Amino acid sequence: MASSISIIPSYFASTSLPPLPIASHFPFNLNSSTFFFPLKNGSFKLRNAPPLSPKALSARAPKAAVVTKDTWEKSVLNSDSPVLVEFYASWCGPCRMVHRIIDEIAGEYAGRLSCFILNADDDFPIAEDYEIKAVPVVLLFKNGEKRESVVGTMPKDFYIAAIERVLKS
Repeated sequence: MASSISIIPSYFASTSLPPLPIASHFPFNLNSSTFFFPLKNGSFKLRNAPPLSPKALSARAPKAAVVTKDTWEKSVLNSDSPVLVEFYASWCGPCRMVHRIIDEIAGEYAGRLSCFILNADDDFPIAEDYEIKAVPVVLLFKNGEKRESVVGTMPKDFYIAAIERVLKS
């Protein structure tokens, strides 16, 4: 039996009406194959759509793979291709912006560059080995050695320039 949680602001708590389930606040049924999206001048109807799941409502899957201290040597140091690693932390807002850029780069440079992300809080020994004092930091490796670094949140062009230098070296 499924249970639902309702949050009622205090000024509604005195009414005798039962609270509405959270699903009633959406303009569409998550399990329906027809969705209505209210617009200013009418509505947009989408028929025969697949049922939405919470995963479908979230952002797309990342293209950069996760690397940890257990996979570091194989994925980064012993890689045949150049490697980009973003050091991030889950609490870091600017890291989310860099994630999007790294995901774009991973798609654009697929086959020529391997892209990974590493949580500096979870794998502190790796971050410490490369003297990561703050996040986000992007390091580029070739033949197992660090070649370039980009510190902080930068425009995509900064990352591309560093990648091109590593690819040409």
